[in-house]
Amino acid sequence: MSETHTEVRHEVVQSRYAIFLGEDLAGFAEYVENDGVRDFNHTVVLEDFQGKGLSKPLIREALEDTREHGLKVRPTCSAVEHFIAKNPEFEDLRA
Repeated sequence: MSETHTEVRHEVVQSRYAIFLGEDLAGFAEYVENDGVRDFNHTVVLEDFQGKGLSKPLIREALEDTREHGLKVRPTCSAVEHFIAKNPEFEDLRA
């Protein structure tokens, strides 16, 4: 049995990071960017993909990419807030 490929893509036009399982959109983390701060305000894993542990890699990739672009984060989404609280290596990103 083969493992389905998981990929996180930054969809700039939609202001979100999307996670795909194979070619299927499985979830996304939306943000609003203003003055060098990305306010991550909504994270969703679509119903058919829940329970597969996809929110962690989605949020981790989104935060790592935000750091690489020299931006800060405002985690108004509870999922992103909880992720940062459990992963202190991302605390420095808080605006």
